[in-house]
Amino acid sequence: MSTRTLIRGGLVITAADETHADVLIEDGRIAAIAAHGSAVAQGWTAERTLDATDKYVIPGGVDAHTHMELPFGGTFASDTFETGTRAAAWGGTTTIVDFAVQSRGQSLRAGLDAWYAKADGQCAIDYGFHMILSDVDASSLKEMDLLVEEGITSFKLFMAYPGVFYSDDGQILRAMQRSAANGGLIMMHAENGIAIDVLVEQALARGESDPRYHGEVRKALLEAEATHRAIQLARVAGAPLYVVHVSAEEALAELAGARDKGLPVFGETCPQYLFLSTDNLAEPDFEGAKYVCSTPLRPKEHQAALWRGLRTNDLQVVSTDHCPFCFTGQKELGRGDFSKIPNGLPGVENRMDLLHQAVVDGHLSRRRWIEIACASPARMFGLYPKKGTIAPGADADVVIYDPHAEQVISAETHHMNVDYSAYEGRRVTGRVETVLSRGEPVIHDRQFTGRAGHGCYVPRATCQYLG
Repeated sequence: MSTRTLIRGGLVITAADETHADVLIEDGRIAAIAAHGSAVAQGWTAERTLDATDKYVIPGGVDAHTHMELPFGGTFASDTFETGTRAAAWGGTTTIVDFAVQSRGQSLRAGLDAWYAKADGQCAIDYGFHMILSDVDASSLKEMDLLVEEGITSFKLFMAYPGVFYSDDGQILRAMQRSAANGGLIMMHAENGIAIDVLVEQALARGESDPRYHGEVRKALLEAEATHRAIQLARVAGAPLYVVHVSAEEALAELAGARDKGLPVFGETCPQYLFLSTDNLAEPDFEGAKYVCSTPLRPKEHQAALWRGLRTNDLQVVSTDHCPFCFTGQKELGRGDFSKIPNGLPGVENRMDLLHQAVVDGHLSRRRWIEIACASPARMFGLYPKKGTIAPGADADVVIYDPHAEQVISAETHHMNVDYSAYEGRRVTGRVETVLSRGEPVIHDRQFTGRAGHGCYVPRATCQYLG
């Protein structure tokens, strides 16, 4: 039996509301909410009382795009489910949705079971899975139906990475048709990988091997073209579409145009595209390798369009695409050939703080911060209202957040298992103080009090469409 907990005196912020209220937690769930100082709230008692005066009380973050232990480019993402979920908790995220991978020639079931085994008993917070489809054929299409029934309700396809994850338009159409029938959601990595491979080969032949060329060959127009193509294929299939890690103004315009037509098309961006740019990729002495990810970082002028897209709801979700590789020994695999640099950035610990900084800077309202980081990803991926909000009956995934504390992001103090920070030296206002996962403190007054194995696997319902 979990301890009855009372959080007093905070400003409770959800996507819908802001109210000075006390929150009562019982048996791992939100039992009740009442105005601070009201007769109802004053009558509550609990074994554990947390003082949230002058603090925010917010839902735990939902990061719907992480890659723990992902095999890529001859190596593995450096965060395990144990280290990665602990770091997520430090950053105020209480649920991740990671990607199970179907290897070429393997069944979806075999790939999914391998990821169940990686995560089982290791996670500090709750977790779910999407399924990456590498082989779209009659067998895997049938398996999609079974996975949806099991609570794996989203499937990722790649228009990039020929020979690894790539699916052609026919395979994509078949998968979309299947998802239209079974209620699943197709997530798309939208880049024209066939054309990009030509540009990579030509750049290397010219001797252009530094990290900055990674961004130059993965052109924004090829992201926009693939986004357009994905949207049209989804229209033909009568299926909803979720485009991951949107990085470019031109790709966002394709999404906005589709949404203006009333199509069920959704988009996610990531903190790296909002706060970093090709200036980072061009850092000297191979330092730019730290910032190699796909889709790539873009010139700074794209950032204003992405912020606008988040405000206008043309982009609905901010996830991290957390896929860390150490600079020493992993990113260095691409010295002399940018195409061999493992693609991915660490960020699962930084997302909530960076987005709060966006509130401080005037890019977002407080409620929109919670919407794009908590509520919308929970709705999009069948976790709401169990996750993503503070309401009676919801899981007691709650963060006490100090909006006034200042911190400097650094690899010296972060908890991700990676030897650099993509945001090294950046000053931000706002910091996680206490984190409850299903009512249990996993961070308490800036101390980790959680444990591997507390986190539960969460089967997901089908998508609740967002407006």
